[in-house]
Amino acid sequence: MRVTTTNKPIEAIEPDRRREGAVRLMVGGRAALVVPVEAVRREGLAVGAVLTAEQVDRLTAAADQDAAFRTAVRLLERRPFARKDLARRLALKGHPPGLIVTALDRAEQAGYLDDERFARHFIQAKSARGRGPARLRRELSMQGVAAGVVERVLEEELAPGWSAEAVQRLAEKRARQLAGVPRPDRIRRLVAYLGRRGFTGPEVVGVVRKVVDAA
Repeated sequence: MRVTTTNKPIEAIEPDRRREGAVRLMVGGRAALVVPVEAVRREGLAVGAVLTAEQVDRLTAAADQDAAFRTAVRLLERRPFARKDLARRLALKGHPPGLIVTALDRAEQAGYLDDERFARHFIQAKSARGRGPARLRRELSMQGVAAGVVERVLEEELAPGWSAEAVQRLAEKRARQLAGVPRPDRIRRLVAYLGRRGFTGPEVVGVVRKVVDAA
């Protein structure tokens, strides 16, 4: 809600039932502003005070900042996000860039936003669906997670030998679907398929050859 200034005094400062930590400034029989209670305290407002134009500007800015933060928290309550991806989503919801940065900083300080926690959740979920390290690394990088964080979490979350086991399972399943395909084409298509899933390197080719020869 936007106001400029008014010569009428604040008639009441009431808790807002829809937003915890927010209050409604009642002026002229209506809610002139809904703002964080901290902003009201900073301004030293009380019933009977008359808002100046400068106070209205500051209170409006505080309300906008709080709205961006609340949007971020609502999204994070559903699932973890990387900071970069969350910034994009806040922008899509119409929050200005400067307020987005402030909201994300506040979310990080409050413990809601954590790129390492997001990376851990992402790797656990996607690796269970057969995505390999190369693809996980690429996708997390695209979402703005620092390379050092990605490597540390990959090392912690993927047990030794996990890749080889996952490659063999995927290769065996895919190989059955390629029954009848000539051996060289079968190997090439299996290697390409596993590459798309994020499994690359000479070890992958070795596993594929063994699977094809055993079929």
